[in-house]
Amino acid sequence: MTELSVRQPAVLIVGAGPTGLTAAHLLGSRGVRVLLVERNATTSNDAKAISLDDESLRTLQSADGLDEAVYPILVPGTGTRYFGADGQPLVHARGTGDQRLGHPFKNPFAQPDLERVLREQLRRLPNVDVRFDTRLTDLTGHPDHVDVSLRTGGGDGPVEELEVSYVLGCDGGRSTVRDLLSIRMQGRSFPDEVWLVVDTLDDTHDQRYGMHHGNPERPVVIVPGREGRCRYEFRMKAGECEAGTPPPFPLVRRLLEPYRQITQEQVERAVAYSFHALLAERLRDGRCFLLGDAAHMMPPFAGQGLNSGVRDAANLCWKVAEVLAGRADDALLDTYDTERRPHARAVIDLSVRLGRIVMTTSRPRALLRDLMVRTAMRTRPGHRYLTEMRYRPDTRVRSGAVIPLDGPGRGLVGTMLPQPRVLHGPHHRVTRLDDILGQGWSLLGIGLTDADWAAVTRAGLPDAAAVDVFLDDRAPRDRAGREGIADADGRLEALFTGLDGRVALVRPDRLVAAVFTPERAKLVAAELRRFTAHPITATVPPAATDPAPHPHGQHDPTGVSR
Repeated sequence: MTELSVRQPAVLIVGAGPTGLTAAHLLGSRGVRVLLVERNATTSNDAKAISLDDESLRTLQSADGLDEAVYPILVPGTGTRYFGADGQPLVHARGTGDQRLGHPFKNPFAQPDLERVLREQLRRLPNVDVRFDTRLTDLTGHPDHVDVSLRTGGGDGPVEELEVSYVLGCDGGRSTVRDLLSIRMQGRSFPDEVWLVVDTLDDTHDQRYGMHHGNPERPVVIVPGREGRCRYEFRMKAGECEAGTPPPFPLVRRLLEPYRQITQEQVERAVAYSFHALLAERLRDGRCFLLGDAAHMMPPFAGQGLNSGVRDAANLCWKVAEVLAGRADDALLDTYDTERRPHARAVIDLSVRLGRIVMTTSRPRALLRDLMVRTAMRTRPGHRYLTEMRYRPDTRVRSGAVIPLDGPGRGLVGTMLPQPRVLHGPHHRVTRLDDILGQGWSLLGIGLTDADWAAVTRAGLPDAAAVDVFLDDRAPRDRAGREGIADADGRLEALFTGLDGRVALVRPDRLVAAVFTPERAKLVAAELRRFTAHPITATVPPAATDPAPHPHGQHDPTGVSR
C-alpha cells in the first residue's frame, strides 16, 4: 500500500471487512481520497459469510471491473436444495436463472479469500491508503468535518489526530463508531439458539449448491466450496456447546460422521455462535454513517448479511462522492437511511422467519412445513414462488432520491435497472450495459428524436451519460453526443417495450430514479434539485473499450482527486 499522503483523506472508513473494503473501492474508483483503518493486524481469517449474490457482484463490477478479480474465488451460479424431515428433497431454489443483473444469482465463496482479493486490488487505487493494526479511539463531529483520533499498535502506540469530511463505520457488530456515537441497536438476540459452524478441507462433496436439511432432530446446513472446502452448520442441543466456546474435536467428529470422516488437520475452523436480529436506531449521525454489521445484524438463513453490507456501500458511496465534488447537497446523504432502512428491516425479518420454518426443531411444525411446500410445488405459482425465491423482500425504493411519476414506466422507478448484454455502437459489439453507462448518472432515451434530446439536455438534469436505445430489431448507431445500444437477446426489448418516446434516468447505483417524457424533463429536474446542487447538461461516456477516466473533471478541493 502507498504511504499516507500529505493531503488529508476526505473519508475515513473504519473496518476492513467486506463492507469496508467494498466502500474503499467504490469511493477510491471515483477519485475520493480514502483512509481505511482496521484494528486487526490483517484481514480476517474467519469464514463468516459464504454467499455473494448477483447484486453484490454488480456493485463490484461498478468499481473499475472488480468483479473480474473476484470470480476466480467463487463457485458461480449455485442454488440451495431444501430437504424435509424425512430427508427427501422439497425444493431447489436458485432464482430465475436469467442473470437479470448481469451476474449469477448466488455464488458461494470463502470470506478470507474475498477479503484478501479486495485488499490486494486496492493497490490499483493510489488515493486509498490502508492501515492495519490501527484503531479509532475518538471522534467529534462538526458541521463541516469530523475530528478523529487513531492509535496504531497496542495501547501505548502513538495517537494521530485527523480532520476528515466523513466517517463510515464498517467495523462490525461490536462497532466502535456506533459506540462513540451512542447509537443503540434495536431488535432481539437468540442466545439459546446455538449453531456450530465447521469449515473443512479435503471434502468429497461435489455439489454446486447448498443443502438445508430440515430434520428437526438436528437441522444441518452444508455448503460445498472450491477445491475441497466445505461449510457445515449444526444446530446445537442444550449442553452440547456454548456460544463463543471452542468446540471439542470429538464433538466435531461425531457431528460430521454421517457425512464424512475427518481428522483434526482437516478442520480449517470451528466456532459456536448464536444469532442476532438487530437494526441501528439511525444509520446517519451528522457526518458519520453506519454500514454492514455495524448497522444491522441478522440470522444467516437468507444469505443476506454480507450482501446487505455491500448494498449499504453501493447506496451511500456514490452519494458521498457527489457531495464532496459539489454536485449534490447534504440532503442527498439523508436518503441513505430513508432508502436502506426499510429493506434492511425486511431482510432481518425474513431471515428470522426462514430460521423458524426451515431449521425448526419442532417435529409437528417440520411436518406441516413439508406438506405445505410439497402442495405449493404442485402449482405453477407456488413452484415459481419457491424455486425463484420470490419470498425475498422487494428491493424497491419508495421514498428518497426517486421520482415516481404517473404513466408507463412507473413500475421501474425505485427498482434496480436490469443489466442485459446489448449491441453497442455501429460495430455491434456485445457489451454489458453497465460498461457503457460508466460510474455516473445515465439517461436512456427510448426511441427519442434529436428534438426530444434537446429538450432533455436543456432541462437541467444531473450530469449524465446519454444513451440512445434502439428497439424493434433496429441497428444501433452513435449520434453526436450520444451512444447507441440495441437488443442482443430479447432482454432489452422486454425491458423497454411500451416506453417508446420516454427517458429512464438511472442513478450511479443503477437504481431507476425516474421515467418520463421529454416534456416532463424540467419537472424531474426540479424535483431532483432537492438533492443536486448544480444542473449540468448531458455528457458522453467513454467507449467501453477505452481506459475509463474519472467521469467528472480533474480536481476538486473538497477532497476528491479528479
